[in-house]
Amino acid sequence: MTAFLLGLRLLFGGGRGNRVRFFLMAAGGSIGVCCLALVLTIPAILHTHDGRAAARQPVTTSQGPAGGTLVVQRSDAYGSRSFTRVFIARGTEGTRSAPPGLTRLPGPGELFVSPRVHDLLRESPALKGLLPGREKGTIAQDGLAHPDELYAYIGTTRDRIAGEGRTLKGFGYDYAPFPAVEPSTLTDVRFALATLVLLPLGIFLSVCARLSAASRMRRLASLRLLGLSVKGTQRVNAAETVVAALLGAVLGLGEYWVLNQVMSRTGLPALRWYPSDGALSTTTVAVCLIGCPALAWFVGRRSAREATANPLAVRRTAVPRSPSKWGGLLLVAGLGIVSGFCATALLGHPASSVGLNALLVVAGVVLTGVGLVLTLPLISYVLARRVARTTQSVTLNLAMRRNEAEPGSTMRVVTGLVLLVYAASLAQGVLIQLEQVTRPDGPVQDYSLSLSDITAHQQREMGGVAGVRTRAVMMNSWVDLNRQRPDAAFASSATALVATCAQLDRMVKRAEGCADGKVMRLVDPNSSVGSGMKPGTPFRFRFAGGKADHLDVPLPAERIVYRGYPASSVQNAVILVPPSALPEHARPRDAELVLTSSSEPGSVRGVLDGIGAIAPIAEVELVGLNVQGLEQISVVETLLALGMVMGLLIGVAAFLVSVTDRAVERRAQVTAVTLIGARARTMRTVQCLQVVLPLGLGLGLAVVTGKLAESSYLVTGGGSIRWDVAGIPLLLLAVAGAVGAAIAGSLPLVGRRIDPELIRRD
Repeated sequence: MTAFLLGLRLLFGGGRGNRVRFFLMAAGGSIGVCCLALVLTIPAILHTHDGRAAARQPVTTSQGPAGGTLVVQRSDAYGSRSFTRVFIARGTEGTRSAPPGLTRLPGPGELFVSPRVHDLLRESPALKGLLPGREKGTIAQDGLAHPDELYAYIGTTRDRIAGEGRTLKGFGYDYAPFPAVEPSTLTDVRFALATLVLLPLGIFLSVCARLSAASRMRRLASLRLLGLSVKGTQRVNAAETVVAALLGAVLGLGEYWVLNQVMSRTGLPALRWYPSDGALSTTTVAVCLIGCPALAWFVGRRSAREATANPLAVRRTAVPRSPSKWGGLLLVAGLGIVSGFCATALLGHPASSVGLNALLVVAGVVLTGVGLVLTLPLISYVLARRVARTTQSVTLNLAMRRNEAEPGSTMRVVTGLVLLVYAASLAQGVLIQLEQVTRPDGPVQDYSLSLSDITAHQQREMGGVAGVRTRAVMMNSWVDLNRQRPDAAFASSATALVATCAQLDRMVKRAEGCADGKVMRLVDPNSSVGSGMKPGTPFRFRFAGGKADHLDVPLPAERIVYRGYPASSVQNAVILVPPSALPEHARPRDAELVLTSSSEPGSVRGVLDGIGAIAPIAEVELVGLNVQGLEQISVVETLLALGMVMGLLIGVAAFLVSVTDRAVERRAQVTAVTLIGARARTMRTVQCLQVVLPLGLGLGLAVVTGKLAESSYLVTGGGSIRWDVAGIPLLLLAVAGAVGAAIAGSLPLVGRRIDPELIRRD
């Protein structure tokens, strides 16, 4: 305890420089702890979402009492969001317990809605068509998954839902029917966040714990020479590192509390939560308050080892030993694993992420990243030594000799940027794999709306929705079941696509033989739809309004051979009818309006929002996709974007903290060299070269190792994309930005004013 108190006295009594360094360590640590708390809390937020969604699920049975309460649940799309309505008809027997968020079940004609639906009823009065009844109140927090959820309980009578209603037993399932993120996808997200945030965070906290390492080691060596024991010297060092880390952890938890209050109220794209959902758990607080000081103690103990073992060499600035080669083993092991997975794809037998392979992929990625960081000092040392021996340039020689003497000092500056580029490459792979899993196989997305749900004016407006490539009408033929046998009636029914050749081209991959203005047969060689129909078979299509109430179309012999997308409305059509062939001002009965857009998630959400603004109560069918899946894509993209922002913040913070510390540490050496005649321009070039050369080497390794790690992840993911060549320009742009930032951060090391006082003691 005496040595620990001595460390505190030296810290606060060692001048302004020591106090500034202490608070810089604490401030840097607080940023890291805030990011760590956010990463640890995100799974809890999602779990809380799913828990409340599961607790309100109606538990039903088909064999209940005759007078039991009936319930019917509907989940529809309102724009790009899911809108859930629960119709309840109270009975005289059985359960009458209220769902979470309500104090009682709604009676006939009563309506309880979420706060967001309450606002929408004022903004879009047409939404009232989906919500019959009088609004009696809003659903409380414990009955909603998140603040922006669209949810409503509608009271009705038994006769209205007797046909499809089920008897209500109670509320509450063990699982959510539509989780915020699927468990398998959440595993990928956790892995991505660990790589994007936790790996750079460990490096950043280590950098903060080793600020002003050279001056601190000289001070510890002096105490050791004065007779302080080895353990006592380590306790003196711990007084600064551990206390700074503990103060940073407390500040970081406070920063997270403020951030949670702000973000929960403003929200992120596709992700909202209540402040209580993001409250700090006991586990998160323990990890931050115990783990971060423990890491600082470990780093401080390791950095003080040389000062306690050989204090005289530290005080006299002896020639340091070369960096350890053990870090290279981790890099070789990691590269061996990821290269092995890449080789399986090159040989035509890609490995899958099943069983042991899942652990090996994660281990290979982590070992490669950690090994890259631990190997950089050795690589910088070898490069500096060889260049210094061969170069004839005084400037380059001076820069490389300094890197040879202190390889760890420079690497603390560049490590954060190198790891940022490595993590960015892996993040690209995670986004590619999730996109392959969640988005449709084809490049287009179809939307189907019943013509009976929209007016003619709304139908025309649909074509002007931003993102819609084309529109068409799918109409089904009419069959008089009273005059034909059921099998004959089925054989003589068909679906016609009302579109021009240009519209057809935008809805399929390829179409051959189309002629405008003619009724033609649609044939897809990969589909059996309509293959048994003979040319000349008549089909009757009925219309509402106009000059004619029906149109008889015989199956033509002229064919259009097309190739459709895996999930497309066109696959159900056997006849192409030009719009000019329809009766004037007539609207087909039993028909759907089909819109086509790009299948990019952002485009799909935009089109759905546009449809919702024109026809809010119309039911939209997403061909091959559901709204819940689209919402999950949005949540995953938001989480990954948040991880990349935090990774960028940590990388930039590590660079700024390191470059500031290096500027303070190197003032004496820069002043000494300047006093013996070196020009300021030469010194600035030296400082840039000291950082740019090892940084360039590290970034080159980060790009190569990052692409290998990314490819191994894509190979085991089983998708069609395994080699992300398109992501290389973005990585090279990130490399150029990192080099530019390093150059800008190195220039302030050389000032215009020379202060000889900095080297007075030397």
